[in-house]
Amino acid sequence: MGLNIVQKIIKTHLVEGDMTPGKPIAIRIDQTLTQDATGTMAYLHFEAMGLPKVQTELSVSYVDHNTLQAGGPENANDHLFLQTAAAKFGVFFSKAGNGICHQVHLERFAVPGKTLLGSDSHTPTSGGIGMLAIGAGGMDVALAMAGEPFYLTMPKVVRVNLYGKLRPFVSAKDIILELLRRLTVKGGLGRIFEYGGEGVKYLTVPERATITNMGAELGATTSIFPSDEQTYLFMKAQGREAQWRPLQADPDATYDEVIDIDLSELEPLIACPHMPDNVKKVKEVEGLRVHQVAIGSCTNSSYRDLKTVGEMFKRTGKMVHPLVSAAISPGSKQVLRMMDKEGYYDVFLRAGFRILENACGPCIGMGFAPPSGGVSVRTFNRNFYGRSGTKDAQVYLASPETAAATAMKGVITDPRDLGLEEIKVFLPEKFEIDDSMIFAPAADPDEVEIYKGPTINYVGYKEPLGDKLEGEVLLKVGDNITTDHIIPGGAKILPLRSNIPAISEYVYSVVDETFAQRAKEKGGGFIVGGENYGQGSSREHAAIGPMYLGIKAVIAKSFARIHHANLINFGILPLVFVNKEDYDKIDQGDWLEIDLSNFAPGEDNIITVINRTKGISIPTKHGLNKRQVEIIKAGGVLAYVKQKFEGQNN
Repeated sequence: MGLNIVQKIIKTHLVEGDMTPGKPIAIRIDQTLTQDATGTMAYLHFEAMGLPKVQTELSVSYVDHNTLQAGGPENANDHLFLQTAAAKFGVFFSKAGNGICHQVHLERFAVPGKTLLGSDSHTPTSGGIGMLAIGAGGMDVALAMAGEPFYLTMPKVVRVNLYGKLRPFVSAKDIILELLRRLTVKGGLGRIFEYGGEGVKYLTVPERATITNMGAELGATTSIFPSDEQTYLFMKAQGREAQWRPLQADPDATYDEVIDIDLSELEPLIACPHMPDNVKKVKEVEGLRVHQVAIGSCTNSSYRDLKTVGEMFKRTGKMVHPLVSAAISPGSKQVLRMMDKEGYYDVFLRAGFRILENACGPCIGMGFAPPSGGVSVRTFNRNFYGRSGTKDAQVYLASPETAAATAMKGVITDPRDLGLEEIKVFLPEKFEIDDSMIFAPAADPDEVEIYKGPTINYVGYKEPLGDKLEGEVLLKVGDNITTDHIIPGGAKILPLRSNIPAISEYVYSVVDETFAQRAKEKGGGFIVGGENYGQGSSREHAAIGPMYLGIKAVIAKSFARIHHANLINFGILPLVFVNKEDYDKIDQGDWLEIDLSNFAPGEDNIITVINRTKGISIPTKHGLNKRQVEIIKAGGVLAYVKQKFEGQNN
C-alpha cells in the first residue's frame, strides 16, 4: 500500500509511535520559526533550559507583530532581546521591516519534505511549498530548538481533490472560504488536509500558501500541497532551486477522508462577521456600505496578490472611493521591491491607498482600526469579535480581487462586475532577492551578551500539582471561545507579551473585565467552556496568563489542539465532559472539588468533578498520555524538562 505525502514526511521524521490516526506520535523537527509576539517567551523558555545552542537544522526569529507602539520601551526591549538571543543561540534573525514571518519563510527558507514548527498558528503557510509545517505554542518550539521531538496525536489525513480551473476573478482565497463554508471552524480538528488533483497544477506556490495558511481557521493540524513543477519554478525564482525536491503521493495512497471541489463552479465568497466560517457568496451581500478596506496579512500579501490589485486599478483607472479608507500591507520587503520595480507602488499611491509597513499590522489589531460600528473588508484570515481593535466593527474576509473592487465602489462588490478582462499574474523568472535584513548567528556566541530590559518579566512554570484541586468556577463561557477572547491582541496589550504579571491583568477582559481581579482575590479556581475551547491563535499567553492567576483546570466540551497543548505545558489540567449535557450542571460561582489521587494516563481515565454547591458528581476525562500526565504533575513542561536534562547531566 502506497503512502500519501503526509505519511511520507512523518515516516522519515518519526521518533515515537506509529502512524495510526488518534494515537500519540513524536516527530523530529528540522526547522523552527518564531515571531516577536510569541518568540520572546520561546527564547526565554529556551534560555531557562540552559542549552548553549539550538539543535535544529535551521531556526529563524522574526520581528513582524509588535512593530507599532504609541509609547514606552516594551517592544524595543523585546526586539533587542530577540536579536541578541538569536546571535548567541545560533538562530537567524529577521529584522522589523523585512516582512511577515510566513511570507519571508516561504520565500527564503521553506523546503519541501522538511518539518517546520512555528510559534504562530499560521505556520502551515509553508505547506504551500510541500513542507509539513505546524503551529504550536512557544514552549513546544523552545523544546524543538532544544532537540526534543514534537509530540502530537497522529491526525487523520484528508485528501482534497481540486478539479477544473478557477474562473476569472475567483482565486485561492475563495477555495479555502469554500472549505470553511462546508466544514466550519471545527471541521479540521484532528486532521491534516492534503491537496491534490488536476486543479493543483494551475495554482502557484503563493496561491497554495493562501490556502494552507487559512487552513488554520478550520482547526486543522496543518495543510500541504505536493512539490511539483510549480514549486520548482517558485524556488528557482528565489534562487533556491538546489533545495527543491519532488514530493507526490503514491498512486495507490489511501486517505481517511476525501473532499472534492470543482474549481470551475466556485465564485467570489466572503466571510461575514464574526467567524471565518460565516461564509456567503459576495452576490448575497453586495451593495453593503463599506468604511474601510485592508489588503495584506500573511494570507494575501504576496507578489501575485498585490500585482492583481495593482492591475485592477491600473486597467480601470479608478481611485479608492472617497468614503473608503484603504491600505495595503506588503508581505515582505521583497514583495514591496517588486511592486516598486514594476510600477505598482505608484499605482497604489495614485489610487489613494495608504502603504503600511511590511508587517502583520491591522490583522492583529495593530493600527488601522475601523470606525465605531464600521464595516471593514479585509484580505485577512480572522474576523473574530474585537480583533480589529474596534469592538463593534463588522469585519468581512475576502479575496484581493473582491477587496479591490469594493475599495473602488465603496460598497461590497463582486469583482466580476467591473467588466475587466481576466488578469493573469505569472511569477517572475527571478525575484528581487535581498537578505540584508536577515542576520546570521554570531561567529563567537561567547562574546554576545543577551539584553534583557526591565519590562521583561519571565514566569515559566508553577508549583507541582497536588492530589486535590478545589476552588470556585470563576468563569463559564460558551462555544468557540478564541484565544483572542482569553488574551486580546492590539497595540495596548501585545507589547506586554514578555511581562506575564502585567499581561495577566487582561485575561478574559473582553468577556469579563473583573475576571483577573476576581481570580487573584479568590486564589485561583476553574474555567468552564463549551465546544472548541481555545481556537484561533497559538498564543501560549492564553495559558500562561490563567496559570499566573491560579487557574487549576479548564473543563470543556472539547478543546482546540494548540490551546490544549499549551494548557498542559503550563500545568493547567484540561478536562472534557464525558456527557456534554453536564455542562449545564455547573454555573459560574459554583464550588468544585477534583480528587487526583488516582490521576493516571489513559484514554478513558475518568476524573470525577464534585460540585459542592449543587451536591452532584460529574464525570470528566482527560485522555492524556504518560508524558502529559507527568508534565501536569510537575507543574508544567519546563519543570518536567529541566528535571529530565538534569537527570541526563547526572
